[in-house]
Amino acid sequence: MRMCSIASGSSGNCIYIGSEQHHILIDAGISGKRVEAGLNSLELSGQDIDGILLTHEHSDHIKGLGVLARKYGFPIYATPGTTAAVKAMTNLGKIEEGLFHEIHADENFQIGDLEIAPFTISHDAAEPVAYRVECGGKKMAVATDLGVYTDYTIDHLQDLDVLLLEANHDIHMLEVGAYPYYLKQRISGDRGHLSNETAGKLLCQVLHENMKGIFLGHLSKENNYAELAYETVKLELLLGESPYRAEELPLSVASREERSACVAV
Repeated sequence: MRMCSIASGSSGNCIYIGSEQHHILIDAGISGKRVEAGLNSLELSGQDIDGILLTHEHSDHIKGLGVLARKYGFPIYATPGTTAAVKAMTNLGKIEEGLFHEIHADENFQIGDLEIAPFTISHDAAEPVAYRVECGGKKMAVATDLGVYTDYTIDHLQDLDVLLLEANHDIHMLEVGAYPYYLKQRISGDRGHLSNETAGKLLCQVLHENMKGIFLGHLSKENNYAELAYETVKLELLLGESPYRAEELPLSVASREERSACVAV
């Protein structure tokens, strides 16, 4: 089982997870051409994809969906709220009705040998979810676009081998930046995005010694940068009295422009 980020950031997100036999994408918020290039770099093509899982309907998560769906016809898995919101959009072009498959938070489903567990997240979208994926006892999760986290969130991120976790913004950069007040409030609110500090605090709750990969993802282009996210999360781990030394953790930042390293377990 392996995971890599084809792209992750406020301008576009697409994450690959797969086993030897089955392959999925979580979101397609970049161009179809970039998705295909990312898959090609993994020695895969769109024809190998068994399904695409949507977290929610915002553009940075579905931008390439229409192109890919028309070209490859793979199943699209989404909650009823997300599905309705996507169908209401006019900028994706026509997507065949039969491609949509309804899923629900806290109801697991299978795609080949991959067991998918969607779970609710707090974000200003129709019916957003994050995903935990398991195969052969190995577990991975993608958790971005969380305004807040709760014990419910922590429970779904336990015992993971690989985690991609949102570290969207630096609080101080957001406060002094050029965004209008309402947008600053939205981003920092309970239905917005996790700051670097909050990501570090959440990570403290789910770390264990057998984690093989931790990606920080969905970084804001305007209110964050990779080195700052990395160092802030490391500091939170230190301040949180985590038993794990930050420099020994398999921690990296997923790029908005380039495919990440692939973590296999």
